[in-house]
Amino acid sequence: MGRPLNQTEEDLREGFHLWQTKLGEAWDPWLEEEHAHRARLAQLIGASRPDCIVPKTSAGQGLRTVLNALPGIPRVVSTTGEFDSIDVILKHYAALGRINLEFVSCEAPDGAMDLSQLIQKVHHGADLVVISQVMFMTGQVVPNLDLLADQCHAAGARLLVDAYHAVGVFPVAVTDMKADFMIGGSYKYLRGGPGAAFLYLSPDALSSGLRPIDIGWFAKDEPFLYDRPDPPRFAHGGDAFLESTPPILTYYQARAGQQLALQMGVARIREYCIDRLSHLKRYLADVGITAEGADDLHGGFLTIESPAAVSLAETLERTGITADARGNRLRLSPDYLTPDSALRKVATTLSSICAAV
Repeated sequence: MGRPLNQTEEDLREGFHLWQTKLGEAWDPWLEEEHAHRARLAQLIGASRPDCIVPKTSAGQGLRTVLNALPGIPRVVSTTGEFDSIDVILKHYAALGRINLEFVSCEAPDGAMDLSQLIQKVHHGADLVVISQVMFMTGQVVPNLDLLADQCHAAGARLLVDAYHAVGVFPVAVTDMKADFMIGGSYKYLRGGPGAAFLYLSPDALSSGLRPIDIGWFAKDEPFLYDRPDPPRFAHGGDAFLESTPPILTYYQARAGQQLALQMGVARIREYCIDRLSHLKRYLADVGITAEGADDLHGGFLTIESPAAVSLAETLERTGITADARGNRLRLSPDYLTPDSALRKVATTLSSICAAV
């Protein structure tokens, strides 16, 4: 989880104060903040307009919105390396007969990412492809997503990209990527905590006649007029994908982290992140530990492959070093403010733990 900024507490107080002092009249400034939230996210992922961003409480909620909007029983192709939430949602929809699902491994024998099998499946028949920009377990960057989008569109399929491990630490240009949908959130590198997630729908997807099922009164045209036509009249563009009364304080919770990323610039963040990771990787190598990452092929963390990855993370935690594990990979990700001395401490501490095992 990304470390919150001091300003985040003040931002939350601002949103709460509006509730406390204005009650129902707080909706005007609250909705201004919602629009600003969507605009900042649009800027961070290179979207062409703010209404392409639909706030969600989780990336999984965004995936379900897309699955529920696709007609019929869509044919979905995904990879075996997707995050647990995405994996379990797809499998559950398949078990209920809501989608036809195929998984493909994109790992080549040399450990690199290989999309050839995935593209083959797309041309055999698919309506939706679901894939990450950065794989959550290995940190590998998935190459050529724009070319994958071209292949999807040529075969009549749409592309959904999970950018959770990219936004805020790795350059994201969704328009150049040609993705139809993108999901992500602020939990990690945007320091926005849980609940501040999003769904992106491309202008083409919005104008294609896609009809959302996951909606509520905020999806209506002029919701505060309380008109009730039958059938309902929905708002234009991405606003038609809004749901019921939104979790307003989430937008204040996410604001400072978004502003910091925009002010620093993601390219600058990426450069500094690679510098920190490179130092840590070198210190680990000095004590005989091999790590993957700190290059253009990986995202914002190092991974160390070990069958004891989970216990290593737990032992590090007891020494005051925060790390985590996914399967057989220990993940290490320095913060902006992590000093060089702390990076050296991680290497020496991990070396001592491994020696004692």
